[in-house]
Amino acid sequence: MNEAALRLGSVTRSFGTGADAVTALDSVTLTIPKGTFTAVMGPSGSGKSTLLQCAAGLDRPTSGAVMLGDTDLTKLGETRLTRLRRDRIGFVFQAFNLLPSLTAEQNVALPLRLAGRRPKRAAVLDVLERVGLRDRAGHRPSELSGGQQQRVALARALVTRPEVLFGDEPTGALDSRTGAEVLALLRDMVDRGQTVIMVTHDPVAASYADRVLFLADGRVRDELYSPAADQIAARMTRSAVAPC
Repeated sequence: MNEAALRLGSVTRSFGTGADAVTALDSVTLTIPKGTFTAVMGPSGSGKSTLLQCAAGLDRPTSGAVMLGDTDLTKLGETRLTRLRRDRIGFVFQAFNLLPSLTAEQNVALPLRLAGRRPKRAAVLDVLERVGLRDRAGHRPSELSGGQQQRVALARALVTRPEVLFGDEPTGALDSRTGAEVLALLRDMVDRGQTVIMVTHDPVAASYADRVLFLADGRVRDELYSPAADQIAARMTRSAVAPC
């Protein structure tokens, strides 16, 4: 077993109080080894988005511990937590969230500038090279296809060299061909040592992962290792975990 990149210990997240309280996560304990690709699936309301947000330090659990390496995110104040997210965690979302007035190179360099660091152009171009877009460095988002924009967003997430990369439906806005290109990039990055956790509803997307976790009612109900898309679809049906 690889060293743990991320660990959740009895993580519970509830919203509201008293009779109106809703438990989105219910005592979830989970280990994500370094250099692995984990897909999280489940129906609407299963807790997968809440799991991603708590694991990434975007939301605080009601109870339990979230360990990024040796750091307990639940013990950090807001300033230190913000710094940790900026320096040690990467995010890729369904929406590309690129600034339209900036070039691809400038969008990728933005996290470093926001952190008060002077981006080294060679490093920015290198990460664009990794996603196959070095020759598009001077193009603005309007001059790029949807798949190219998502690859710029991926480069932006990788430029800080995050310990864990989180994806929230990163191929949801892409057609099947360009989605497959982005997933192949993620798979290649994992094979090179990156740790990736991705929420998806798509069995084909999930098949790129090393492990698929199936959530229902705020708990991990099932998991598959080295899954094929048809196995994932069958398990979702058998476990009554249908796509949202």
